[in-house]
Amino acid sequence: MRQVDHFIHGGAGAAGTRFADIMDPNNGGVQAQVVLGDQSVLDAAVAAAQAAQPAWAAMNPQRRARVMFDFKALIEKHMDELAHMLSAEHGKVIADSKGDIQRGLEVVEFCCGLPHVLKGEYTHGAGPGIDVWSMRQPLGIGAGITPFNFPAMIPLWMGAVATSVGNAFILKPSERDPSVPNRLAELFLEAGMPAGIFQVVHGDKEMVDAILDHPAISAVSFVGSSDIAHYVYNRGVAAGKRVQAMGGAKNHGIVMPDADLDQVVNDLTGAAFGSAGERCMALPVVVPVGDDTAERLKAKLIPAIEALRVGISTDADAHYGPVVTAQHKAKVEGWIQTCVDEGGELVVDGRGFKLQGHEEGYFIGPTLFDHVTTDMESYKEEIFGPVLQMVRAANFEEALALPSKHQYGNGVAIFTRNGHAAREFAARVNVGMVGINVPIPVPVAYHSFGGWKRSGFGDTDQYGMEGIKFWTKVKKITARWPDGSPDGTNAFIIPTMG
Repeated sequence: MRQVDHFIHGGAGAAGTRFADIMDPNNGGVQAQVVLGDQSVLDAAVAAAQAAQPAWAAMNPQRRARVMFDFKALIEKHMDELAHMLSAEHGKVIADSKGDIQRGLEVVEFCCGLPHVLKGEYTHGAGPGIDVWSMRQPLGIGAGITPFNFPAMIPLWMGAVATSVGNAFILKPSERDPSVPNRLAELFLEAGMPAGIFQVVHGDKEMVDAILDHPAISAVSFVGSSDIAHYVYNRGVAAGKRVQAMGGAKNHGIVMPDADLDQVVNDLTGAAFGSAGERCMALPVVVPVGDDTAERLKAKLIPAIEALRVGISTDADAHYGPVVTAQHKAKVEGWIQTCVDEGGELVVDGRGFKLQGHEEGYFIGPTLFDHVTTDMESYKEEIFGPVLQMVRAANFEEALALPSKHQYGNGVAIFTRNGHAAREFAARVNVGMVGINVPIPVPVAYHSFGGWKRSGFGDTDQYGMEGIKFWTKVKKITARWPDGSPDGTNAFIIPTMG
């Protein structure tokens, strides 16, 4: 059986004694095993990072950028290979996997221009004969702990920025789909990155705790559920580390009465059900303003949802594939039953979906609820599956209050033709990322990604200038050069050799 090993100092790490199964979501079978590491494995990665990082940091930024240029070209060359590898372990369809990789690639492209953004500030004559300037320097060794749902994009968000500014980076990806992170490490090496600068260690909570406690790791970036994000943030900060920890979400889509409902339905079917809803920027709650809007929207949503094709990850005609594990399928279906028990109106039921020839796969059909209310646990918590809940609002103010008061504050969208309503909503809503007629408002690579409230712990966001700030520290220099030389001669005269 295929085995996924650690990637330490340019090659496979030490043999393991603990393993986890890597499932095939399309048929429910075991396709490989991943080695689960311990403290000794992390120590080996840290030692390799400590040996390699000083020379990498001393390399001029332009040369590090050239590595990123070559790495970008290698990802593009191997796009099909990476996408099929990703889909085989995650279950998302090939088109979604390519999107996963492409969004990470955009951050790599941003990093190709890092010599410009790493320039410090300079003031000539801040005082009599005094100049002041600043320089950005790497932290040393950073680590990333990433989730199963974006095994290419999020490691690239973290690792590309961390390494391009001069750090060594240790990645602990999800043990559910670890092959793509290993392949990215190989491509980094092929692009010219020294061994020890981008490494991959696999593991479970034991490895996470080892990373959070290791004294040589200066910063940790995390993406996952909010409870674990809170744990990672608290434990990492207590250990003296810089930590950014992105958590869960319950993103709302506000539909005003003047919205183009055909466009809304098209956007909702992709945003709510794409990638089987396993995205922190999915749109699992739609908020029509007014009962007339709700009824018109529902009438258009039902046939659109029923027309969605669920298939295996390699089915080019499928809109989405299976969820990642049998346990996650059971969890999502449990939330569907909870919403039914709480009084939600089940309009389209995706439970019990079976795909011919793949009956043991982890498939869930698209599900729609109406008349969901804010006191329901299924509304308060993140379902992370192909489930769309409709929460009706009487007016704009009520619609604005729903995402603003929710425990999560990752993303939100408003659909309207009214510029004033959109402007007012964007300014007042208590959420970190806002889309105006954009259902999944993930900022481009030269901006930054991050939510508020229980969606994000820490003071900085992912990638963009916020990422540069997170992975560097600023040194400030104040200098004064006195006139003349110690022996009283004119310092401006060039000395000659006698």
